[in-house]
Amino acid sequence: MRVDRESTRRPGPAPTVEPTLAAIDRSPQDLGMTLQRPVSCRCARALALASLVVAVAACSPRQLHWVPQDSGTGASLRGVCAVDPTVAWASGSGGTVLRTVDGGATWTRVIAEGLGDLDYRDVHALDARRAWVLSAGLPAVIRYTADAGESWTTQYRSDADGAFFDAVDFWDATHGIAFSDPVGGKFLIVVTDDGGRSWREIPRQVLPPPLPGEAGFAGSGTCLRVSGATTVRVATGGAAARVLTSHDRGATWAVVTTGLRHGPSAGIFSTAFADDRTGVAVGGDYRREDDPDSTAAWTDDGGDTWRTVDANPPSGFRSAVAHIVGTADEFLAVGPSGIDVSRDGGRSWTRVGETGYHAISCTAGACWVVGSEGRIAKRSWRGE
Repeated sequence: MRVDRESTRRPGPAPTVEPTLAAIDRSPQDLGMTLQRPVSCRCARALALASLVVAVAACSPRQLHWVPQDSGTGASLRGVCAVDPTVAWASGSGGTVLRTVDGGATWTRVIAEGLGDLDYRDVHALDARRAWVLSAGLPAVIRYTADAGESWTTQYRSDADGAFFDAVDFWDATHGIAFSDPVGGKFLIVVTDDGGRSWREIPRQVLPPPLPGEAGFAGSGTCLRVSGATTVRVATGGAAARVLTSHDRGATWAVVTTGLRHGPSAGIFSTAFADDRTGVAVGGDYRREDDPDSTAAWTDDGGDTWRTVDANPPSGFRSAVAHIVGTADEFLAVGPSGIDVSRDGGRSWTRVGETGYHAISCTAGACWVVGSEGRIAKRSWRGE
């Protein structure tokens, strides 16, 4: 988003006072991540039964115990992609691209020479070897590796005035899409149908016109999200908090205005869907990170209508949200002031962590969160 870009998009100094932050790119020191949901037992139950209940619950994804991991970097991390419980990628400032193939026990910096000082705000990976990274600012580039980061190809580049890409996502190994703030008064969205070897702009006349001052936020690489075989959703902020939806990979679009807060530093930062109908949008005002007002909305009709969360919203501004894979309607939302969980399709939220993160990605069996100063943590289950 172009409004107040420096505050929104550049890493700031590390805070000296916890737990609050002064800007979106600042985050508290790592407080550790023992964020378990309390397990209640009826007093009348025998201790043996209570112990069994606790032991069984500890294996559930509902138990939010996070394990901090050593990223080996102090970069502000904004992009994360969990491929499976073993493989994940992360990206951020200073040309940082990281990869783990052992569940996060070790993270390796894999970016090659050339264009290495860019701010890679998003990463999308297919497996341990194939991944794309997207930069915010100029030059706007999409780079691809097929050899685990040993070499990179710049598949797309724009030096157009105003180009500021916020997110990239792929439906499969062949079809992908990326979203930029308006250029020349119109949104810029590019797509590929050959794995990124070529990218083309969606004709501007097809796209919904932005309102004056409307754009996306590159806070977590999740203001654009794909689902199914052909659906994509783009979330905006600034002049309006809207969701732009296409069910045919960008050929046609529908626009819905939500009740989330909007303004120069406010809007929707992220969306996530559990299925075709159950979805959540989160955001708020990054300059008022502890203000819970108008920070989340939910839908049960695929995004045709959105309802704001008035009672029990997230406990502040949230920059990313993800569906907990394997559950029907559970979501995790992260922001610079902590983590919240919803277990009812986004209708209500409970704070489960004080440590700040910028982005989250979940796969079957694991979720990773990333943030400032190279902060990474993981929650895993199913045999781990």
